Amino acid sequence: MKHRLAPALPLLVGGGLLIGTLDLLFAFGFWAPRGATFTGILHSIAAGWYGAQSREMGLHSAVVGALSHYLIASAFVLAYWAAAGRRPALLRHPWICGSAYGVALYLAMNFIVLPLSAAGAPSFADTAWVASSVVAHALIGVLCAWFARKARRY
Repeated sequence: MKHRLAPALPLLVGGGLLIGTLDLLFAFGFWAPRGATFTGILHSIAAGWYGAQSREMGLHSAVVGALSHYLIASAFVLAYWAAAGRRPALLRHPWICGSAYGVALYLAMNFIVLPLSAAGAPSFADTAWVASSVVAHALIGVLCAWFARKARRY
């Protein structure tokens, strides 16, 4: 049975919004005790576009960071949904396949996307951040699988 994107899109985008929000809350919960602000986290995301100067760009780069973050999170869900159309096992095994997908997202973001962006390669010096980020991304992958599974019903 062929699934169409249009009826599934609200659920997929909603999944991206939820995942993006949970990821921002995770980052804020980790970094706030170390002095980070919510706006600073959004500036860090916008650094992918603007580099270090994003911190000096105020509201503009914070908005760009937020929009970028939510667009990427929605793309994660949409990509899983699309892949599941060709590989139904992705829907049958959401915990295993979703967590593997999330770890693959972490690796792609940190070893391909960020190094190619204006932000540059990330530091892996903070092992608590790295370990918790890998776990968070595994959970993000499971959520991607869950939303894709729900959206495949359309």
